[in-house]
Amino acid sequence: MTARPDRTVPFRATLGRSVALFTAFRREQTDPAYFYGLLARDTVAQLRSYTPLDGRLVVDVGGGPGYFADELRAAGARCLCVDADAHEMRLHGRQADSHGVQGSALALPLRDGSVDVCFSSNVLEHVPDRVRMADEMVRVTRPGGLVYLSYTLWLSPWGGHETSPWHYLGGSYAAERFARKHGRRPKNDFGRSMYAAHAKEMLDWTRGRTDVDVIDIRPRYLPTWTKPVVHVPLLREIVTWNLLLVLRRR
Repeated sequence: MTARPDRTVPFRATLGRSVALFTAFRREQTDPAYFYGLLARDTVAQLRSYTPLDGRLVVDVGGGPGYFADELRAAGARCLCVDADAHEMRLHGRQADSHGVQGSALALPLRDGSVDVCFSSNVLEHVPDRVRMADEMVRVTRPGGLVYLSYTLWLSPWGGHETSPWHYLGGSYAAERFARKHGRRPKNDFGRSMYAAHAKEMLDWTRGRTDVDVIDIRPRYLPTWTKPVVHVPLLREIVTWNLLLVLRRR
């Protein structure tokens, strides 16, 4: 697509795109490179509709094995991946990213206002203090820079990740059921490596910030016409599936 005068690129969130993403998701366990590669390409295309990436310094918070970092660099960005788990950075047979650093999302090892874009995909539900992580993302973003924060909602159909849909009966119950069935704890273990993240908490956090402007709030994977659902209490917690917050640092 042709870039706009501000060098951003239009992005269309269509029903066909949603179907393609959810179809690919069925291969997440058996062919992670295919699924995460597709998701990374889609996400970077979406991100470019909010900000140009060429030459920009982007920090990928919780970037794991670096699928998003690969696509960000392909789009011309300089990307630093920060992840608390060195093992995650070597998942699926990949080497640890030479431009990555081990560090916590709750205390990012970066100076105030040091990056152009602070990016995080599906990490917020894995930290015990979601507000603190979001605060850190704003802190390290320069004035005029962009925060892209996306996460899976607990009450969505995939809120319990591999323990879904049993998380609707309680996170601890779902994790114990998984352990009994598979003989091992789930990777996304409620209360240890996964927590109940809700839309209301982060929407309230966004409204309480005086140092950011809201650029967009939307269901990340759904068509554009579903955006109004994020304003409907309770329904948004189930239907939104994955909430995207796009903010600009003042």
